Amino acid sequence: MAYQHVRLEISPAAVATLTLARPETLNALNADMLGELREAAEEAPGLGARCLLLTGEGRGFSSGADLAGGGGLPDDLGAALEASFNPLVEALFALPIPIVAAVNGPAAGAGCSLALAADIVIAARSAYFLQAFVNIGLIPDAGATWLLPRLAGRARAMEMMMLGERIPAEQARDWGMIARMAEDEDLAEESAALATQLALGPTAALGLIRRLARDAQQLALTDALAAERIAQRDAGRTEDFRNAVMAFLQKRQPRFEGR
Repeated sequence: MAYQHVRLEISPAAVATLTLARPETLNALNADMLGELREAAEEAPGLGARCLLLTGEGRGFSSGADLAGGGGLPDDLGAALEASFNPLVEALFALPIPIVAAVNGPAAGAGCSLALAADIVIAARSAYFLQAFVNIGLIPDAGATWLLPRLAGRARAMEMMMLGERIPAEQARDWGMIARMAEDEDLAEESAALATQLALGPTAALGLIRRLARDAQQLALTDALAAERIAQRDAGRTEDFRNAVMAFLQKRQPRFEGR
């Protein structure tokens, strides 16, 4: 499918690179772009992608919601969340393949939430994360109030959301918000290598891992153990598991097919 505001490219290694492509607005998120992001993300596995790499074109990842798009201020901002932002976040969490975010500059507002929804986030040294909603009298959205306390802890999340100050990439790494930081000139290469490593892995198991990690945050220990039992049954029935056991016995590296 052809897209106007995003690009979807599948590499020979089965990495789907999904690029936010409104660089003239610092990849500000409007309804059309949010819809395309969701469609492209959901399309990727059907095109053979085994990992999704999310990044932004130009000087930044995303400046957040497009406040300069015209049409005036809506009476119900929550309706826009329900119609566009929330379905995208839900779609990303529901994907059966791992997601890597390469944050190449500012990730602000809903753009910050979008980046942090990935399984592994790698940011350029010059990148920063910002929840600026409080500066205009709003609350963090697109999953920020759910994500940030779980990633950074309540105290740091509250500081970030209530003060509306920039969190540089190095600080975000130290806070546990992101996994890695790269030098600006190395971000593209390092994020592509990471996404390729995941795409060549046992992606059926990786999909189960991302689902378990998400769901476990809402479960009691007994329920989490039960969920692991079911997922391990499913993982143990994959061709990847059987082939990896044979490779181990034959003292060779396994080749995973994602099934």
